[in-house]
Amino acid sequence: MGDTNATQSVTISDVPAYPDVPTYLNVLGSLHIWEGDGWKAESLSWKKGAYIASNLSGLPEITFSGPNAQEFLSRLSINNVYKWPIGTSKHLVMLDENGFIANHALTVRDSEDSFRQFASMPWPMYKAPDLGIDVNISLRNIFLFQVAGPTSLQVLEQLLGDQVRSLNFLDVKKVKVPGIDETVEIELSRIGMSGTLAYELRGPIEQGPAVFDAVYQAGKHFGLKRLGWRTYVVNHTEGGFPQQGCTFLPAAYADPGFIAHPVFGAGTPVSNTPGGLPGSLSPADMRARLRTPYEVNWGWMAKFDHDFIGRAALETEAANPQRKTVVLKWNKEDILDVFASQFEAGEEYKHFEFPTTPQSPAGGHADMVTKDGQPVGVSSLAVYSYYYREMISHTTLDLDQAHIGNEVIVHWGDHGSRIKSIRATVERFPYLDLPTNKDYDISAVPANVPVP
Repeated sequence: MGDTNATQSVTISDVPAYPDVPTYLNVLGSLHIWEGDGWKAESLSWKKGAYIASNLSGLPEITFSGPNAQEFLSRLSINNVYKWPIGTSKHLVMLDENGFIANHALTVRDSEDSFRQFASMPWPMYKAPDLGIDVNISLRNIFLFQVAGPTSLQVLEQLLGDQVRSLNFLDVKKVKVPGIDETVEIELSRIGMSGTLAYELRGPIEQGPAVFDAVYQAGKHFGLKRLGWRTYVVNHTEGGFPQQGCTFLPAAYADPGFIAHPVFGAGTPVSNTPGGLPGSLSPADMRARLRTPYEVNWGWMAKFDHDFIGRAALETEAANPQRKTVVLKWNKEDILDVFASQFEAGEEYKHFEFPTTPQSPAGGHADMVTKDGQPVGVSSLAVYSYYYREMISHTTLDLDQAHIGNEVIVHWGDHGSRIKSIRATVERFPYLDLPTNKDYDISAVPANVPVP
């Protein structure tokens, strides 16, 4: 874990200290599960069973309230935040003035004038003085647990009974967790990053360990796995969810004022700022690590019926989009050459960590992608899918090169070091070929069978 003196203040706050969990890691300022039940078993969990993950705990819940809260979020977001039923979730996307994604986060509307945002960059608070809109902003430390996979409904029904099955996609409801004081408010939402059936549980951070263990114990009957950060970004890549800090960097990290801010910039990892960024593209090339909504296939969210930061730049792109995100499947023989170089004299190729290289989080990684010697895109971190037995990556590719079956070259390695040209083929996006959460047929999920 490194220098013990430097980590004495780092504690496990949202999950139990399980003696059989081999590794915890300091991520987001507190200890998180790095590998819970073995990365291979974890990577199969959301296809064949279910997992519980605490990876997004540690970032505070942000509440925006008051008569002007809706206008405030509207000025920040490309989405229309007025057509939004109370008690449901929306994925808000926020830009900088140049049209790059500065922040994106799941947000719940609790009432006419109150909204809560999760796992968010502090971008809204940073921009609040510029907007000059009177809004109340408050923070709360919460746990945020994701329970996902084909048996996730059965796991939660084992614990919560009949509180779960009627929950529709994007809906939120209060639930009572056995063993937890009934006065404690805990909410359940049908949302997640696995690409298939998924839920989230949220509540006060001090209740996190008890709630996590209650779900884990209820899920043992169904083979529930504890998904750690080591494997977490595999589900984003398979499931078609580009993610700031994982597959690209938020433009907040390219904003000099944000980086220099004594509060908001204090938590910016040095490894995610210009100068130390990995990949075959220059570490000084911050643009290669940023994305626009159209580049990550979110252009459909943009509603040009309101004023928002970055609107002019986004409208220009909307009239002539240049790139989109695809999945590249990497050539097996070329991958084996990378491994072979580790056993040969001379400079080896950059090795692969499994299941992701770089290891999570890895939003600053950027590899050049070419076609016939010409640059056509940028590939993010390399992901080994144990389920498909393939190396894949999210790649922002020129539109005329983004057709399935097209072969391109990924330039694998770090800038200034030995580079391996790896053939790669454009494949389906998302790569996961299971029913999505919003299309999942809940009626086909067997009713929970109590543990004998």
